[in-house]
Amino acid sequence: MLHDIASHHAVAIIGSGPTGLVLANLLGVHGIDTLVVERNTTTVQEPRAVSIDDESLRTLQAAGVIDDVLSHVVAGYGSHYYSPRRICFARVEPIGTPYGYPRRNAFRQPVLEQQLRQALHRFDHVTTLYGWRLERHEPQPHGVLLHLTGPRGEARTVMGGYLVGCDGAASTVREQLGIALTGTTFDERWLIVDLENHGNRIKHTEVFCDRRRPCITLPGPDRTRRFEFKLLPGEADADLLQPTMIRHLLDTHGADPQATIRRQVVYRFHARVAPRWSTGRVLLAGDAAHLTPPFAGQGMNSGIRDAHNLAWKLAAVVRGQVGSRLLDSYERERMAHVWEMIRLALRMGRIMAPRRWLSGFLVQTGFLALKACPPAHDYVAQMKYKPKPRFAAGFVVPDGRSARRTLVGRLFPQPFVRTQQGERVRLDTVLGNRFMLVVRTASPAAAFAALRHPVWDRLGAGRLAVLPAGTTTVPDEAVAEDDDSFATTLADYPDHALLLRPDHYVAAAFALADAGQGARHVEVLLDAMS
Repeated sequence: MLHDIASHHAVAIIGSGPTGLVLANLLGVHGIDTLVVERNTTTVQEPRAVSIDDESLRTLQAAGVIDDVLSHVVAGYGSHYYSPRRICFARVEPIGTPYGYPRRNAFRQPVLEQQLRQALHRFDHVTTLYGWRLERHEPQPHGVLLHLTGPRGEARTVMGGYLVGCDGAASTVREQLGIALTGTTFDERWLIVDLENHGNRIKHTEVFCDRRRPCITLPGPDRTRRFEFKLLPGEADADLLQPTMIRHLLDTHGADPQATIRRQVVYRFHARVAPRWSTGRVLLAGDAAHLTPPFAGQGMNSGIRDAHNLAWKLAAVVRGQVGSRLLDSYERERMAHVWEMIRLALRMGRIMAPRRWLSGFLVQTGFLALKACPPAHDYVAQMKYKPKPRFAAGFVVPDGRSARRTLVGRLFPQPFVRTQQGERVRLDTVLGNRFMLVVRTASPAAAFAALRHPVWDRLGAGRLAVLPAGTTTVPDEAVAEDDDSFATTLADYPDHALLLRPDHYVAAAFALADAGQGARHVEVLLDAMS
């Protein structure tokens, strides 16, 4: 059957929420011809997600928008947990910035989405269609045919080399693939109230762990704050949506009485994941692939992780650097971590909303007891309980070390470094969005001489030497340490080279003395992706 195809694009994205917009910006940075289709005429106008983590901010750095985003972010807030008697039994206030940014940050989704949409204007090779919806898609030998309907009912057919469904929980793309989310939709209902012009008396999240009425209040930028209240058995949505009830709940939890209510809605939360995230040239990302309970603030952040994982792989496949089987590693790497974040959210939910008085009392007493054990207290206070992404399989070459000790498959830290010009910058400013061979050495020339192999040219891998702190002369392709971060991270990897992927995960690690063998292992991995 012949089609009148209006345009061809290497990648087509359905949906312009945070996942779709981050993916589009990353593909734009990689120089990939991209189409974004959004059924609404504009980006979201109401608050939804309110917490953005350090990994997501690092991804936005890779997308080239971090400075604009940080201008509307409240960086580095924590969480205070209160018993029914309003005794603070736990404070989580992380101060570390292993990936270059504070672990928890408050933002406004309408502002972020508008910033990301505006950023797409940088790219002549990224096209957006707002007010257009996907009617259906058809697989083709070398792409995916998209049948679209415009805001005035006009029809258009476009071709995408690959199609990514970032179109949310009710994903049209996923539905047309015949994939249903599996997992649990919970009976619990929560009332969300978003306030503007709020005089925040505390910059941290406050969690009132009272089974009689659990409540969470979260900070936001520009004098905004969110309150969330759990509905009790027997209560109807309309009961809590009454203005008098909302005002009562706000008054009893420290809300500014002069604040303006911007939004109020009741929602149920989900722990659901698609059993597969791709079929042929069609892939799913963000809420189209998984839904996470809100208690850990990781729903949107998980979608942004999807975008960063997928963007460089699509770019590498489109450019012909790696075969299309590389895309199979996307689900393999991301799904396990999504489930870890869902389980974390469920555990946190049980702390925030204990079902029985005794269980709540025991948990709260246990947290108070942690103060007597500094390592355990630090584990909680510094958010060390948050699972870090770690790939045991995918685009990685295991180095034979235990899961606890290996760097392979882990996100590499982002400390500050000093450049040849003496400028202090975050590491990714130097790494860029490409493969990079990183060596900590005082002799860059000798290290680079060992890293000569056709596979590095095939990947377009750069080379970066990290020189000991205090180095005054920094040659080309080198930076100097600004602190002891590299020494700590690479303590178990003396005289080694690390291959970092474009998303800054460690793909391989090998001794310089055995660099040829290390290169051959990477070559075997690449050949397996062809």
